[in-house]
Amino acid sequence: MSKIHIVSNRLPYSIKDTENGFSLKPSVGGLATGMKSIYKDYHGSWIGWPGVAKEDHSTKELEQIDALLKKENCVPVHLSHEEINLYYEGFSNRTIWPLFHYFTQFADFNAETWEAYKAVNQKMADATISIIEDGDSVWVHDYQLLLVPEMIKSKKPNVTIGFFLHIPFPSFEVFRTLPWRKELVKGMLGADLVGFHVYDYERHFFSTVRRLFGYEISFNQIHVEDRIILADAFPMGIDYDKFHDAALATHQKPLQEKSRLHQELEKYFLTSPDRRLILSIDRLDYTKGIPNRLKAFARFLEKYTEFRYKVTLVMLAVPSRGQVDHYQQLKKEVDELVGSINGLYGSINYTPVWYFYRSLPFENLIELYSSCDVALITPVRDGMNLVAKEYVASRTNKSGVIILSEMAGVAKEMGEAIIINPNDENDMAESIYQALTMPLDEQRERMSYLQDRIKRYDIFKWAHEFVKSLNIARDIQSDFLAKRINPKIQEQLVADYAKAQNRAIFLDYDGTLTSFRKNPQDASPDEELHKLLKQLEKDEHNDVTLISGRDRATLEKWMDGHKVNLICEHGVWVKNFGGTWETLTNISNSWMDMVRPILENFVDRTPGSFIEEKNYSLVWHYRKAEQEQGELRANELKDELTNLVSNHNLEIMEGNKVIEVKNGGINKGVAALDFLHNKNYDYVLAMGDDWTDEYMFRELPRDAITIKVGLKHTSATYNLESVKTVRAFLASLAKI
Repeated sequence: MSKIHIVSNRLPYSIKDTENGFSLKPSVGGLATGMKSIYKDYHGSWIGWPGVAKEDHSTKELEQIDALLKKENCVPVHLSHEEINLYYEGFSNRTIWPLFHYFTQFADFNAETWEAYKAVNQKMADATISIIEDGDSVWVHDYQLLLVPEMIKSKKPNVTIGFFLHIPFPSFEVFRTLPWRKELVKGMLGADLVGFHVYDYERHFFSTVRRLFGYEISFNQIHVEDRIILADAFPMGIDYDKFHDAALATHQKPLQEKSRLHQELEKYFLTSPDRRLILSIDRLDYTKGIPNRLKAFARFLEKYTEFRYKVTLVMLAVPSRGQVDHYQQLKKEVDELVGSINGLYGSINYTPVWYFYRSLPFENLIELYSSCDVALITPVRDGMNLVAKEYVASRTNKSGVIILSEMAGVAKEMGEAIIINPNDENDMAESIYQALTMPLDEQRERMSYLQDRIKRYDIFKWAHEFVKSLNIARDIQSDFLAKRINPKIQEQLVADYAKAQNRAIFLDYDGTLTSFRKNPQDASPDEELHKLLKQLEKDEHNDVTLISGRDRATLEKWMDGHKVNLICEHGVWVKNFGGTWETLTNISNSWMDMVRPILENFVDRTPGSFIEEKNYSLVWHYRKAEQEQGELRANELKDELTNLVSNHNLEIMEGNKVIEVKNGGINKGVAALDFLHNKNYDYVLAMGDDWTDEYMFRELPRDAITIKVGLKHTSATYNLESVKTVRAFLASLAKI
């Protein structure tokens, strides 16, 4: 069984300095829990930073720490204070974090922190490369390591790589402001599977990939030059049983074993049996919407006076990045809001907001989850937010209500919660009232649905679903690799070519012999292509035919001086070398006046698009249009043309960023078969890159050598990745 290795910013253990040396304390976070079940079950290693700066310990002490971690199959990547400051506190948390959460005003574009980010990512990649073997899988985590997948793939192409982003991926309009946007996306595209919490983030990623690189995206597959990359949504879960069982145990504890917090809560309810508690738990971060929440709670107390002295907001704010100016300002604002609310609505016997600026141990969190009637979870932007799921798992009596921001990824799974806009204080205040007055039967019905769903898709299911998709990604790569012309296959094809006496060679032009250009007329043959074709032509055993969608005038001009046959407009026009142009069948272009106005309308509506008019076809090009708009307009155009062409013996052909309307019954397959008619070839080779070439692959004799250019589903026998590999393959034939 192949191994699965985990790479993350932090290892799943904290280093504790004790009187007897060092010890390891396991992390209790959701990621650590889920990943331990993966890397240990699959006999892999976990690569990451151990959480201590290397200057703080001697070489001997670091060796002791490394030895402890090695026993847990962990590979430490030691970082200096400067690296931590520039890579982690700098680029990761001052650039990527605010930008990906749509706080562009806080994003710091600093070249020094970017260089540190690249360097530490390379350290992580190098440590991983040093221990992995071909056939292994690597799962890289989160925004601190966006470059690592490509760094590993470039050195270890036979390793399957997964990447999961635990924060939102922003819209392109936000992401494009980043100076190093291409480098980050290229890093992610080193993975074979890219995972996100929800489809919205996946959609933004696809949009960014299209706009930055122009790669074709089909369903959830990204077609790059030599690979297919899968992207999908995997909503992260929690260890449901851990929270649920802990809540049950908390209720069953005798008084003397209960924590001080638990005893205080029980005493509170004894003295005020009608008192209701609303829970707010977050890191103190500007993405969490804490000031909005406090203002909404104040508005609730102002409007619903009957709830004063009866409702308390228990606000736990866990300290976070206190040395950063934005966080210091946020803490000051929260402190002032809490003071203002307590001063305005409080009394000697009533404090509206219980404010705790600290972290609490797991036991105390469970006590709060179990005791509070409402969970108020209202981030202005959050990748997932597992607090909502933890609260649900802890409600053993199925009571309780969640008020949840629509901007949190978890909202996609929790339709039974009260979903609000976190920027609408009135809406939030009304939701607090709705939650506090919700009948117990309705609470339990909603909570039952939530618990069933969250228990079913827990952290372990999430991890194994990702691994299952990683295996699918590997299998897809394997399927395409099986058709790829490797050195052994090429050697056999060249040998067969050398033995043949009569060879028919059909070559598509755009996307096969030359790369696509935004302006089709810029794709004229370069010197290398001219030389390659002449080498093939001078072999008296070869009949070389260019079979293209190009118009005859262009192809004839470009092939002037070459001894090749030409088939143009997907088979409408045929010209044997030394002969004249002929059509394969009686066709008409009288329909053009009917279709042209439709295409002109789409040109007017789609900046960058244009019409190419051939003798017997009309082509709408949208390569220079904005990519997503072009694809949207192309679908509209196909729909509009479908009903029109069905009654006029016309066909709609969709090529690479083109929609072509032409006479029906004519295609590259028909033209190629007609060319072979009554001729005795013992070697037939055909190469093409888009679906118009599939007609040719299907119609040619079964023993023909058919080659698809690009990694796409095809009926061709073989596959080559790009124009570059096509030319190299043809050059190997021309040398015979």
